[in-house]
Amino acid sequence: MAGKKIRVLVAKPGLDGHDRGAKVICRSLRDAGFEVIYTGLRRTPEEIVSSAIQEDVDVIGLSILSGAHNVLVPKIMDLLKEKGAEDVNVIAGGIIPDKDIPGLEKMGISKIFLPGSSTEDIVEWIKENIKEASAV
Repeated sequence: MAGKKIRVLVAKPGLDGHDRGAKVICRSLRDAGFEVIYTGLRRTPEEIVSSAIQEDVDVIGLSILSGAHNVLVPKIMDLLKEKGAEDVNVIAGGIIPDKDIPGLEKMGISKIFLPGSSTEDIVEWIKENIKEASAV
């Protein structure tokens, strides 16, 4: 029996008001055959984690351009653990200084895509690292 599609929640945490890139990523993921849920702008960590659990996603993709990644990501990772959803893979993209990457990875971020990463790179990483779940 064929597996179900990989489900990805794309989220814009914090006060960042720019979502053109997130929308481009959403379209690319949909075109690649993933189920995509976009939360919209200015979401709190609580809203993101709640949506991820309700939607039973395999991946949370965080788009962060505001520089608040060192505040928002730890909160999201803590909430996932608190809610028993630490099996959800979290990836991030946006303006993230190289010096911050090791700390984010230590927190559990699976992959970080910096400016210049192609949509193909993101799709391929998800395909290679997130296994389609067995149909129930």
